[in-house]
Amino acid sequence: MKRIIFLTVVFVLAAILLQAQERTVVQLWKTDSILKVPESTLFDQATKTIFISNIDGEPWGKDGKGSIGKMGSDGKNIVVDWVTGLNAPKGMGLYKGKLYVADVDEIVIIDVNAAKIEKHIPVAGAGTLNDVTVSPGGDVYVSDSKKGDIYLLSKGAVKKYLSGLDGINGVLSTKDGLYFVAKGALYKANAGQHLKIAEGMEPSTDGVVQTRSGDFIVSSWVGAVYYIKKDGSKTELLNTMDIKLSSADIDFDPVNEVLFVPTFYGNSVYAYQVK
Repeated sequence: MKRIIFLTVVFVLAAILLQAQERTVVQLWKTDSILKVPESTLFDQATKTIFISNIDGEPWGKDGKGSIGKMGSDGKNIVVDWVTGLNAPKGMGLYKGKLYVADVDEIVIIDVNAAKIEKHIPVAGAGTLNDVTVSPGGDVYVSDSKKGDIYLLSKGAVKKYLSGLDGINGVLSTKDGLYFVAKGALYKANAGQHLKIAEGMEPSTDGVVQTRSGDFIVSSWVGAVYYIKKDGSKTELLNTMDIKLSSADIDFDPVNEVLFVPTFYGNSVYAYQVK
C-alpha cells in the first residue's frame, strides 16, 4: 500500500512539474525576404499549404498592389503573387474551398481551386478591417481595429456583431466560442461583459491561435509571441523586438505544433517548433 501511495505521489508531482514547464520555440526555417509586406499567414492542414497576405504598399492604402501568396508547409515552392488585385489584405479564413480576406473596407472571397477572386463584399462603415476567423459552421467574423467592431458575414449578408472593443485585432472562432485580442489582453466574447483570459502582453497584440490542448498563442506586432495556458498564465515564446523584426498575424499547425510568423516589413515568414 505504501508503495502504491508513493508511486501515486510521484506521478502527481511529475504531472505538476510537466505542466509548470515553460514552453519554448526552436526555429525550423525562414523564407528569403521575397514576400511583399506579409501581414498574415493561414495554414491549411488538408493541403499542407500556407497562404500569405501581401500588403505591398501602405498598410491601409487602396492602391491595388496587394496580393495573396502561398507556399508549402516546409517554406518551399513559394508563389508570391498567387492571386493579385487586392489592396492591403490582412487576416484570412478558409472554409470549403473559399478563402475570405479582410481588405481595408471589404471582404474578398477567393476561389482556391480556381486561384481567382470570386467576390468583393463591401462592409458599410468599415475602413480598417484586420483579422478574419471562420466558425465551424461557416460564419465569417472580421475585426475592424480602429472602430473597435466585429462584423459577421453569414449567408451572404454582413452585419455588425460586436462593438466598443477598443484596439481589437486578432479574432479566433472555436467550438467553444469566439476569442479576440486587444491592447495586450486576450478575451472570450460574451453577450454582456467579455471574459478576460490573460493580460500584460505587449499592447500591439495581433494574432491569436489555439493549440491542440486548448491553450493559446498570441503575437504582438512589434516582435513578441506569448504562450497562454487555459488558466491565463503566460510565457514569452519569442522576442525579436531588439532586432526590429515584427511578428504579425500568426498561424499554427496544431498537429505538428509548428508556429508560422509573418514579419511584415521583414518580407519573410519564419517557422518555429513549439516545445
